[in-house]
Amino acid sequence: MNESPAKYFKRYRESLGFTSQNDAKVFLSGKDVPVGVDYEYIDRLNERLKEISSKVSAIKSTDININNIDSFVNEHIQCPYETMKSSGLLPRLNNQGRRPEQVLFSWLRGYVIAEIFTPSIAKIFDVSITSINQIGDDDLRNIDTFRRSPKADLEIIKDNQRIRIEVQSGFQGINDIKEHKVREARKVFEEIGEHSICIHIDLFNGQVAFVKLDAIEDNDVNFVTRQQMEGQSVFSIDQNFFKWRLLDPAPSFDDLELDI
Repeated sequence: MNESPAKYFKRYRESLGFTSQNDAKVFLSGKDVPVGVDYEYIDRLNERLKEISSKVSAIKSTDININNIDSFVNEHIQCPYETMKSSGLLPRLNNQGRRPEQVLFSWLRGYVIAEIFTPSIAKIFDVSITSINQIGDDDLRNIDTFRRSPKADLEIIKDNQRIRIEVQSGFQGINDIKEHKVREARKVFEEIGEHSICIHIDLFNGQVAFVKLDAIEDNDVNFVTRQQMEGQSVFSIDQNFFKWRLLDPAPSFDDLELDI
């Protein structure tokens, strides 16, 4: 009993195999036990992604079309999902405390919409679809590189200029751009002279905006904190940036008035 409480507590935890107080707390709370992934739920969410793809492809626009929905689903939904599943990444998807199934669904949904619209992007910018390069940081096997970064998704060459393209989608009528995307675009332009354009696809209202990110100054927009956008600082896209109504033919590059 001559031993001080602090020394005894430490000796006791060491007898349990813990030299760190935090490790002991985590162990006793069970917080290190992985949350089980509901794969049946994921199957239903993936089926919904197929339905979303079919409905978007069925829009009466000559510029949106999936020739073979089953092939598209296999390549752009099933294969990425199986890659993430086999790599053990799924249980570690817990963005903002959400369940991994929902994080996976959100990522795949954005990825699928970007793939659907890539042919339209090629047509609008008048470039070959094979010349559109993926430059994003998402790695389906590595949690560290899978986490969202400000780097753009695509890169094209238009009139001998390299242009970065950030493709994002809105599904609830909330159309925002994160501040860190704007700051990254400014940095890229200052360092290597490449412009960055955000193509925002508002599927809820059926319209597409084209925003030249590196041209946005701090006093041009009002940045606010949006909890729906992972608590990040964002600005709302002005209606004037929406140049394509999806029920109409896609605009030409000149119609976008991007001054590139």
